[in-house]
Amino acid sequence: MAFKALQITQAAGGLATNLVTLEDSDLMEGDVIVAVEYSTVNYKDALALSGKAPIVQAFPLIGGIDLAGSVVASSNPGFKVGDPVVLNGWALSQTHHGGYAQRARVKGEWLVHRPEALDARQAMAIGTAGYTAMLCVLALEHNGVKPGDGDILVTGANGGVGSVAIALLHKLGHRVVASTGRMADAAHLQSLGAAEVIARGPLGEPGKPVQKERWAGAIDSVGSHTLANVLAQTRYRGTVAACGLAQGSDLPTTVLPFILRNVTLAGIDSVNAPQAIREQAWQRLASDLDPALLDTITTQVGLADVPRVVEDLFAGKVRGRVVVDVNA
Repeated sequence: MAFKALQITQAAGGLATNLVTLEDSDLMEGDVIVAVEYSTVNYKDALALSGKAPIVQAFPLIGGIDLAGSVVASSNPGFKVGDPVVLNGWALSQTHHGGYAQRARVKGEWLVHRPEALDARQAMAIGTAGYTAMLCVLALEHNGVKPGDGDILVTGANGGVGSVAIALLHKLGHRVVASTGRMADAAHLQSLGAAEVIARGPLGEPGKPVQKERWAGAIDSVGSHTLANVLAQTRYRGTVAACGLAQGSDLPTTVLPFILRNVTLAGIDSVNAPQAIREQAWQRLASDLDPALLDTITTQVGLADVPRVVEDLFAGKVRGRVVVDVNA
């Protein structure tokens, strides 16, 4: 069966992305074939398509680390034809064809049964960014951070992880402070549930390893000096969930926040998270995230628009989530 796909190839001076027509015979190994309805554009997708980081490890490769659709063929006992499914991470867009296509053949153990409360478009409005945000919330809960303990800081608040994290934390009863480089969007962040919006400037600058205590917990997608300052400002026995590196992969801090204030730094990996935690995260997203809010943070594009979205993302012009209709 012929299908459209956005394929990444090696080219002189970097990578090239082209809209192509492929056949089922071009798909990679797997025991489940999915008719893909939607994918999305995450920061990792932007790194992969642009070549700014060595995400893609096999060429040519279909991009897209997310997909949502329904099963059309399966030899895996856990999935039958017609099952609604979602897939985040694993080897997609690294060594295995990803979600920027109308068809995908994948391993059944990579798939999650999509909760009935979410359709395919809503699942991709959440995507890896929202699923990662839920993993961060679960980490805070695991370490005992409760509503009423104090302010929860969300950095990179205008991004996909930040937007969903604010909405989730607010619904769970936390007082959320959003840090952003676009203060013009403060009203939007407040509509998602942020009680306070602060400029990211001071957080992104070099600071002392221990500072005045403020945060009961935090979700950070920025890294570098921002994460170091967040740790320095976290209260005694607070927890910081770290899931990104928008500012950098370095962490210029000391052990002082950890040994003087018993701060926990919880690393969040969305790519290879065990299936049980994935299922838990998606069930919680279905129950704890207001679907109506998804429309306020989501824009929709077609496959051919993805390269432009990647440029906009790096230019800081993308707010919230971008859903890709692979059939448009």
